[in-house]
Amino acid sequence: MKKVWIIAIGILLVSSAFIIIPKDEVEVEAAISDSQSEGIEWYDWNTGFAKARKEGKMAIIDCYTDWCGWCKVMDKKTFTDSAVQNNINEYFVPIKFNPEEKGKYIVGEDTMSGKGLLRQLAQNKFGGYPTIFIFVPQNARMFQHPGYQEAEPFNNMLVQYVEYQKGLTSN
Repeated sequence: MKKVWIIAIGILLVSSAFIIIPKDEVEVEAAISDSQSEGIEWYDWNTGFAKARKEGKMAIIDCYTDWCGWCKVMDKKTFTDSAVQNNINEYFVPIKFNPEEKGKYIVGEDTMSGKGLLRQLAQNKFGGYPTIFIFVPQNARMFQHPGYQEAEPFNNMLVQYVEYQKGLTSN
């Protein structure tokens, strides 16, 4: 009898693991190509970060991987929201960053790998994928927000950063 309960609990645990996978992950993968969201002009790291510093705009860095299901859900559901798009396009320089892609990433005078840049952005405390980093050039601060975020709370966060930056520039 004890073995039956152990097997039943094991089956329940294994089957419950599938509940945390987005139901429409296959649909999301088909709908999103190259991690691009309509309505937002995403930049690569080197172009976008230089642009943000030059223009004094905040950088919003979407740190993702090709295999991350929740990254794709965020592309489809969060970054397609019109309020999110409006705030990003007006107040931020949007950057897509996949640390698993090979390439040279430039930060000031330094050149590093994607994984090296990720360690620097996260200050060696990376929280997983997806992660949004917000860079505020007025005080050179980097903020990290790990995990999937729905559109409304995400947009509220963007508004808070806009107010934060206004407070820095009005002094």
